[in-house]
Amino acid sequence: MVRQVRRFNRTVTQRVGALNDKFLATDRPLGQARVLWEIGAGGSDVRSLRSRLDLDSGYLSRLLRSLENDGLIVVAPSDADGRVRAARLTELGLAEWTELDRRSDQVAGSILGPLAERQRTRLVAAMAEVERLMVASMVRLSVLDPRHPHARACVRAYFTELASRFDGGYDPSLDISVSDEEMTQPAGLFLVAVLHDEPVGCGALKFRPDAQAEVKRMWVAPLVRGLGLGRRLLTELERRAAAQNVRTVRLDTNRNLSEAINMYRTSGYSEVPAFNQGPYIHHWFEKVI
Repeated sequence: MVRQVRRFNRTVTQRVGALNDKFLATDRPLGQARVLWEIGAGGSDVRSLRSRLDLDSGYLSRLLRSLENDGLIVVAPSDADGRVRAARLTELGLAEWTELDRRSDQVAGSILGPLAERQRTRLVAAMAEVERLMVASMVRLSVLDPRHPHARACVRAYFTELASRFDGGYDPSLDISVSDEEMTQPAGLFLVAVLHDEPVGCGALKFRPDAQAEVKRMWVAPLVRGLGLGRRLLTELERRAAAQNVRTVRLDTNRNLSEAINMYRTSGYSEVPAFNQGPYIHHWFEKVI
């Protein structure tokens, strides 16, 4: 599998011209061309650029400086927030961006052109699938303090979604308590999924006596649903629970969260009698790990 991934990478980098010191026959390498493209006609703040491209701050600064020295961009405080540095294209930069767009279309056409219609359809569909799986592989999971900004952002989004999906809305003050202390080691843990430096999912554990743990705060951002992230979060929570000598994992959920219920059932969880009480709980599950 590793050999196939490496072979695929070599083919793609050669086919799109990434090996050339002048990408798409322009006067700059791929790194500079990609940053110029990402800035785009509307401009972009530097932090967003670094996040989207997963670039080291120092390397991005050097790329921006090169583009600025060539008169293609201007980097200055944002009009909206003076504390934020933003990059925008100059007139010369916009002209090169437009030409880069045209040549990128030409390269895409040259890949599709030699193929039969059926082959084109297969290739484009395969590319879409590869892109989704590549994005899934870029998501990082880590245990954070539940007070961390990423954790707070996930919980806020989780509450907002529950309010929109539950019958009669959702009020966390009426639900079973899950305090920060209960999701902080050694009492528990809070797991966060991050993509491009932005939180896109979470899950928590509350450790109980008798080698038990409860799964709480399971949420995945709509942007990354369908990538298997929910199951990956659940599996990682189970792995960390097992590392703490937990033998049984429990969870509860609402009847309107049909996708979650299906995931739990297909992940080996069995429905059990109620082990707690709450106004939003309709199903209780358990799994021996």
